[in-house]
Amino acid sequence: ITRPNQVWCTDITYIPMRRGFLYLVAVMDWYSRKVLSWRLSNSMDAGFCVEALKEALLRYGPPEIFNTDQGSQFTSTDFTEVL
Repeated sequence: ITRPNQVWCTDITYIPMRRGFLYLVAVMDWYSRKVLSWRLSNSMDAGFCVEALKEALLRYGPPEIFNTDQGSQFTSTDFTEVL
């Protein structure tokens, strides 16, 4: 990885709350480690991941490589159609 916008990654982290969890998705550039976009949700549906992806693409253009853990949100039709 030799420059920005070459490789991006995304993942979801669970934030414990008093009554369950909030879910945080972040899209990050591997070269700069900059968080390009993020969203919070109270459910694990793919929608908030798609919103974060769309924002990153709009602001920075597409990367050459997009890495995920292949979770269901990132392999959903809604997500892969945007990517």
